[in-house]
Amino acid sequence: MKRKKKIWDYLKSLKFRLLLVLLLFGIAPMLFMQFFVIRGYEKRAINVRTVDILSQSKILADQVAAYGYLEDNTNEVINKQFELLTNIYDGRILVIDQAFRIHKDTFDIDSDKIIISEEVVKCIQGKDVTKYDPVNGFIEIAVPVHDTMLDEITGVILVSVSTDVTQTHIDYLTQIGFVVSLTAGFACIVLAVLISSKMAQPFIQLSKSIDEIQEGYGTDELMIHSYSETELICERTNELLERMKVLDDSRQEFVSNVSHELKTPLTSMKVLADSLNMQENAPLELYKEFMQDITTEIDRENKIITDLLSLVKMDKAADSLNIAVLNINELLELILKRLRPIAQKQHVELVLESFRPVTAEVDEVKLTLAISNLVENGIKYNSQNGWVHVSLNADHQFFYVKVEDNGMGIPEESLDRIFERFYRVDKSHSKEIGGTGLGLAITRSVVLMHRGAIKAFSTEGEGTIFNVRIPLNYII
Repeated sequence: MKRKKKIWDYLKSLKFRLLLVLLLFGIAPMLFMQFFVIRGYEKRAINVRTVDILSQSKILADQVAAYGYLEDNTNEVINKQFELLTNIYDGRILVIDQAFRIHKDTFDIDSDKIIISEEVVKCIQGKDVTKYDPVNGFIEIAVPVHDTMLDEITGVILVSVSTDVTQTHIDYLTQIGFVVSLTAGFACIVLAVLISSKMAQPFIQLSKSIDEIQEGYGTDELMIHSYSETELICERTNELLERMKVLDDSRQEFVSNVSHELKTPLTSMKVLADSLNMQENAPLELYKEFMQDITTEIDRENKIITDLLSLVKMDKAADSLNIAVLNINELLELILKRLRPIAQKQHVELVLESFRPVTAEVDEVKLTLAISNLVENGIKYNSQNGWVHVSLNADHQFFYVKVEDNGMGIPEESLDRIFERFYRVDKSHSKEIGGTGLGLAITRSVVLMHRGAIKAFSTEGEGTIFNVRIPLNYII
């Protein structure tokens, strides 16, 4: 079974396919040329021999008519020419009259016999007839004997000539061609093996390098520049490896952040509980204060777990969306109404501006969560007497939600990472501001599930703008 698999793998390999291509383009044209050269020579030789014999036969036909050979076949001049022609061309001559009787047979076999054949009949009618029989190896030519005095056809000269000499030459050329083809074919095979091995070597090296990287003892970068194709494969593979490394680092950072975020509230609760246990007669006010702090930490832990579960559900698939036709204007008004008490507490003004009525196919719960996260971030990361401006617009295909604030802004180097899980721009004040660092990751997941897009623009110290674009009709 393993042997069959190895054979099959080799047959599918680039090296074998290159070998086949090289052999095809090396040997096939040579065999093709050999076949057509020999066939061309045969056709040319037969044509030349036919034309030559035809012209000689016509001369004889004129002499037969001139000397009245059909009445007296003892004419020495004609008989000598018949003998000469048969010796030169290794052939046979029959002289036939109008009654299809053979007057002369140079082989002295069928004299005075009757012969009726298609060629003789056509010739009596005044047509020259030529025929080549490759199976039996002869050329047959029939020419009419035209009596100019009587202005009629008085007979036929039928000439049969052997093509053995031509066939001998063809056989010789075929043998030479076979030897040449065999030698050249062997040379082509050797050359094809060498060239295919050389051409396939960079790809074999590429495969080994990838295996080494997988095993963990290779270099982190592929650099095989033998061909433009291998160079392009290396570039794309290196980009993929870099992306995988980023994803792996992101995964490790995510696990670390989850562990840290879940452990921090537990650590705080343990410290508070241990402090209470160490005090035998702690006052009631201290108990209440510590219990309030423990409750806060429990709420924080619960929010982290809730957000993590939300992300897990969103990562599975978009088929969990409960799509319904919704009035987006009313949805935004409801979101801002819920968040207005938080904004008033922070002395932040909330403003909603709708440019036109918008109705779209969305998941109300998830979209509410996404927009709420953006508006809540605008409130939390703002300053006293600041503002958060939410606007709604639409065209024939999308609706657009813009959430703009004049808060602390985001540094330029952090803009590309704000949608990562647990990423915080200002980690030193994250506890005072609150949140889990998952809000923007959840928002981005919701927008992508709706086949939309989200972009952030910010200037540190001046404020931040989030632009959300979502199709009016949900695309399955």
